[in-house]
Amino acid sequence: MTVSTEDRYVPTEHGDVFARRWYTSHSRKTPIVLLHDSLGCVELWRDFPERLAAATARDVIAYDRLGFGRSAPHPGGWSNRFIRDEAERFFPPVWQALDIEHFIVFGHSVGGAMAASIAARYPHQCRALITESAQAFVESRTLEGIRQAQAAFAEPGQLERLGKYHGDKAAWVLSAWIDTWLSETYAGWTLEETAPSIACPLLAIHGLEDEYGSETHPQRIVELGRGPAQKLLVDNCHHVPHREQPEVVVEAVVRFLQAE
Repeated sequence: MTVSTEDRYVPTEHGDVFARRWYTSHSRKTPIVLLHDSLGCVELWRDFPERLAAATARDVIAYDRLGFGRSAPHPGGWSNRFIRDEAERFFPPVWQALDIEHFIVFGHSVGGAMAASIAARYPHQCRALITESAQAFVESRTLEGIRQAQAAFAEPGQLERLGKYHGDKAAWVLSAWIDTWLSETYAGWTLEETAPSIACPLLAIHGLEDEYGSETHPQRIVELGRGPAQKLLVDNCHHVPHREQPEVVVEAVVRFLQAE
């Protein structure tokens, strides 16, 4: 299937948001909206959105959250509410500007928590939820993985790698991730705060070797479901299944969305 792309900047009251849409010939089908991880952006999805669009015959949309990638700097007020803020404040103007009535949300890592929060908040518009390597609470494994990443980014040249994608916002991106998750004030966070229940069908994907969370996380997510809910545990896979085992992820999503 031929897939074409279109880039655009969505104006919001907080600054312009960069978005990319992968178009298929089936644009009337409910599109999939991707939410990136704590250090991610549109470009870091690499070829996965195109593969997903071609396999599902659905348009795929990804955007850089404010403060990330090509979007405007974050407007400030970053706090422990950042997952709730994305669902309540920052996602709606992007969604409305893209002129889509209904959507499927697919989020990676903390983007999965955001996707779940969006699904819970907009049950009439969200047709399905897919989480990948999403966190549902603050686990010791999560904190240890972040501490190891913190040490790695302290090495010469590592911050510059982030700068390739986030420009002069790179230091803020790294700090927003590390400082928030390692803060004592964040230790009690749980996904249930922003996604107490999810009405739409949901699929929770998780690598069994994920360095940032055990398989307790996808189980907690599935338990939030009030409709069809399933989990997929991927063998020999760490924190980025869509990059490590893209065929497995794409095939699982295709099967999951057949009924939608």
